Amino acid sequence: MALPYPVVALGSLLLGLLAGVLGYTAPHILPWLMIFTASTASVHGLSWGVAASLASTLVLLLFPGFNTLALALLLLSAYLAHGIGESLRRAHRRAKALARSQRLLAEALEALPQAENREELLRSLPGRLAALGEGGHVGVWTPTGQGFRLLASIPPLSLQEVPASGVLDRAFREGRPVHVPHVGQEPGYIPAPGLHTQTELALPLKERDQVVAILNLERGQPFAPEEVEGLVRFAQAVSLQLDRLADLEERRLIADLSERLQSASTLEEAGAKALALLLASLGLPSGTLWEARGGRMAALAYHGVEEPSLLQVLREGLPYGVGLAWQVYETQSPVFTARYAEENRAAPTLKALGWRTFAALPLPSPGAPRSRRVLVVGQREERLWRKAEVERLLLFCRTLGLGLERLTERSRHEAVNRLFLNLLEVPPEDLYQPLLEEAIRQVPGAEAGSLLVLEGKEYRYKAALGYDLEGLKGVAFSLEDQLRWYGQGREKALRGEPRILSAEAQTIAEISHETAPPEVMDAAGRVREIQANLCLPIPYKGEVLAYLNLDNLHDPKAFGEDSLEAARFFAAPLATLLHEVRTRHLLEEAALTDPLTGLGNRRAFDRYLLEELKRAERYGYPLSLAILDLRGFKQVNDRLGHAVGDLALIQVAQALGRERRNGDRLFRWGGDEFAALFPHTPKQGAIAAAFRYAQAIQKLCFEGLCLGVNIGVATFPEDGTTPDALLSAADTRMYEAKTRGLAVFA
Repeated sequence: MALPYPVVALGSLLLGLLAGVLGYTAPHILPWLMIFTASTASVHGLSWGVAASLASTLVLLLFPGFNTLALALLLLSAYLAHGIGESLRRAHRRAKALARSQRLLAEALEALPQAENREELLRSLPGRLAALGEGGHVGVWTPTGQGFRLLASIPPLSLQEVPASGVLDRAFREGRPVHVPHVGQEPGYIPAPGLHTQTELALPLKERDQVVAILNLERGQPFAPEEVEGLVRFAQAVSLQLDRLADLEERRLIADLSERLQSASTLEEAGAKALALLLASLGLPSGTLWEARGGRMAALAYHGVEEPSLLQVLREGLPYGVGLAWQVYETQSPVFTARYAEENRAAPTLKALGWRTFAALPLPSPGAPRSRRVLVVGQREERLWRKAEVERLLLFCRTLGLGLERLTERSRHEAVNRLFLNLLEVPPEDLYQPLLEEAIRQVPGAEAGSLLVLEGKEYRYKAALGYDLEGLKGVAFSLEDQLRWYGQGREKALRGEPRILSAEAQTIAEISHETAPPEVMDAAGRVREIQANLCLPIPYKGEVLAYLNLDNLHDPKAFGEDSLEAARFFAAPLATLLHEVRTRHLLEEAALTDPLTGLGNRRAFDRYLLEELKRAERYGYPLSLAILDLRGFKQVNDRLGHAVGDLALIQVAQALGRERRNGDRLFRWGGDEFAALFPHTPKQGAIAAAFRYAQAIQKLCFEGLCLGVNIGVATFPEDGTTPDALLSAADTRMYEAKTRGLAVFA
């Protein structure tokens, strides 16, 4: 164990005195006194060393052999010992200060894991390091769009924000510690009010390799290199802890999200729960989960929205192309902004309210060309998006997207089950429109649509959404027409394979005009507005009972594989429904059909004439009708018998059927009279058709007896605007044709 310096000094003095008492001369006493002087000077400094030298000289004077050289040696020993002692004292003070600094840093490091979140960790740093900033301050600054904002400081500062300059800005931009030993020599130094400091140390704190805050220390005495090194390592440890907290927050968020999605039974409930969780995690006030539904972006769920103008937007939805949600829908790329007003797609309502910070992200939709749902969160105040927040949002959206897809599939199954249950409770025809509307709701990308059902050998519109159903009911399509529209061939149609048309690849209106009157399809059918079409054939036992058309009027890329998969859900219930309807129609048709010829009877004629006349009046297109009275039939019937007469009527019906144009309707009016309806046909067209019918009938002969016909034609509106008026005009002209010996009179 080493002896303390005072003990050494006192012992040396006593030994020197003892040597003198024992009779030794000054040269023998001097070494002991030099030790006494040196020990005193090394411990207490030069002044005490000089005093010890003088005291030692007085002692030497008491004994023989004193020489003035002894005084010089004593003073020299005092001086040398003082120099060595001063170095040791300085090293001791420095070691003591470093030990204190290291102890404080060690205590601060041990306390870092106690912080439960990023905010708590950053706010705690000044308190943990306050002792290292004596005479100055310790603060944590966070970046803003214009500079830095004070998050926490000890002691408190009146200066709460500083511009992007000086030591803080250098540390932020360069991403490395900046040590300024003399702040007076720093051009961009920003002095803290009321503090007089000499040195500044700015330490960047990183999260996911991004500087998210600056730990700044200022004090009156310089930092030792060891202190700087220790604080740099402390900042690195804080950065690692920030990464750990970010990872922990991500894991906690995803675990909570999965739990909430499992407990949700509807898409709306899942969206509301997810939004509340995310906003709490990010410290944001509001957000909306949007879902693209044709020409509008509908709010599936929202949270924290209170402004009446914004609530109205949520109720009405975002029009196509307005807002960041549509931009994300089209580009599939997230948008993060703190300057919303400068965005090209800014919604006018939000812009007027002065909202500045937004993040808009797509939720993944497997098999879709577009993200069907977009998450938007934001706040009024400007806020920089940290890399950790961006990564957290992206992970959140991926997880939420998968969870919502599961609920979407469940929703489709439930919708199909409801349709089957309704089939047992209401007339099948009443389900056409609800089924179409459900398909539009469930099939991604659909906003409008129609359902064409097979009746006899023609397809006719039975339901429509977004179009004028009454105007479309007058249009009939042959089997070949529908296959041309479908475009994938009969084999795929019989397998029920859906297909997609896009206006980017071909003009949809041109295909439609090949199979139906353009004036009807452009007006009632809006075919020139259709940007994308999904057509689903509904097969049953070797024939296609119907075609379900789903349309988008805004986006050529609206439909994708997810749309095709969703559409297939409706094939089975539609086939079942249509089979049931067909069975019932067979019974109805028996009451409306002439059993001999297979044509509609007088009852059917009256029914269809009234329907077609209403459509013609509403849409302003012509409607013609013809009454046909056979000549020579009575001779065939009287001479050759009723069996041949019946055969003659059958062959007349067949001849008329061969000449019938698409959309025309034929009827056996009674006895040897027939009738025809010509929708969308002016008088000249009806006359031309009547002449073809007359020529076909005149070719029919039975054992030398040939048939002829007299036909009267009437047209709406010039010949009448009511069924009775038109029938009277046509009947009168039929008798006039008979009187004049003409085949056709109009």
